Amino acid sequence: MRTMIPVAAALAFASLAAAQEAPPKKPSTITLSGCVQKSDSSPNQFTLADGAEIYRLTGMDVRQFFGRRVLVVGGAPRRLKIAGGLKPSANVAGQAGAMDPARAATAVHDGATVNGTGPEIELRVRSIKPIDGSCAP
Repeated sequence: MRTMIPVAAALAFASLAAAQEAPPKKPSTITLSGCVQKSDSSPNQFTLADGAEIYRLTGMDVRQFFGRRVLVVGGAPRRLKIAGGLKPSANVAGQAGAMDPARAATAVHDGATVNGTGPEIELRVRSIKPIDGSCAP
């Protein structure tokens, strides 16, 4: 009787796990349009703004498209990126709960600029071509 309970629990867990669907895969390719600009966080990088998101363009030299409206096809970077250290900063982490929760949450979201990576999302460019339209200064 004692062995039946763990066996029954294991079978129930296995059938529950098998019944769950796999999460949908993220698209491997994304197409964006916008104007190529210099990055605020790094002078040798270029960005593309698409609505509220700013994408840091990597994988191709896009200098020739600076200030022009383009259509970019790209995806996630290939390499694994491991970042260490305290997030968002040692100062915020050291306060250990003494900080106002709203202020701490804001500091977490601003952590990318504290750590020097900037607020941009990396987009590995596969192809880029100019399109009609102007870029506002």
